[in-house]
Amino acid sequence: MTAVETQTQTYPVHYKTVRIHNQDIFCREAGPQGAPVILLLHGFPTSSHMFRNLIPRLAGSFRVVAPDYPGYGQSSMPDHKSFEYSFENLANIVNGFVESIGLTKYSMYVMDYGAPIGYRLALLHLERVQALIVQNGNAYEEGLLKFWDPIKKYWAEPTPENRAALYFLSDPKSTRWQYETGVQDTSLLDPTTWLVDQVGLDRPGNLDIQMDLMLSYGTNVPLYPEFQAFFRKYQPPTLIVWGKNDFIFPAEGAAPYPRDLKNVETHLLDTGHFALETHGEEIASRMEGFLLKQDSKRTASRN
Repeated sequence: MTAVETQTQTYPVHYKTVRIHNQDIFCREAGPQGAPVILLLHGFPTSSHMFRNLIPRLAGSFRVVAPDYPGYGQSSMPDHKSFEYSFENLANIVNGFVESIGLTKYSMYVMDYGAPIGYRLALLHLERVQALIVQNGNAYEEGLLKFWDPIKKYWAEPTPENRAALYFLSDPKSTRWQYETGVQDTSLLDPTTWLVDQVGLDRPGNLDIQMDLMLSYGTNVPLYPEFQAFFRKYQPPTLIVWGKNDFIFPAEGAAPYPRDLKNVETHLLDTGHFALETHGEEIASRMEGFLLKQDSKRTASRN
């Protein structure tokens, strides 16, 4: 095989389902089995679909794995009365998934809901995390600004009225708004993204699932000091690629990370919440360079 052929080798994306805690967990996976692993953790209201372009782009250098949480994408969607939709439970499901496919070391790409799920996963197994890629994923109270005011009200008083006041977050207008807000050139956005997300949100029973998780998000905030202690003690190399025009998780949430991390590289991108939709190639290139550099350092330290 020539050098050119090696560089242009592609790896197909495989679509699989794994049974975890009596739930079917769907995932997308590509790349060589022996390559460094990247675990991709999606946000609300999407699924592993948000990584559909990133996975094949990185698969030449990494084994890339992206699960759907229960209630999202192609994974099981049990009724919220029989299954606890909490961030603790989702982290336990992801942990079971990781163990079932034999991942013992990985870098984590955390975005939106994926951040507290990923950081909870890190607290369960500190030794597994080799690096972090943070894209609009919060771990500091400085990042919970105006958007969160009605949600904080729900956390403080989880009444039916305060719950109903958040229903709009699952409607089609809000889903599209998440993709378009802060984007300079909306013609770069594939409308299929918010249509696919909305199909998931519109399933009977999914609204209650989303409202349960909106309430549960409040349980992440008291864990922020533990997340930050993990950063300080274990110092995972961290690449921040953050859509700076995001109204949900604004750039103020990216700023505190270097307070606790020594090996951190920050790039504020001129886009919104779903930065991969407009800056996918830039993010992929920065990830590739950053993670391969960290891998070389680990290899050198072992020799």
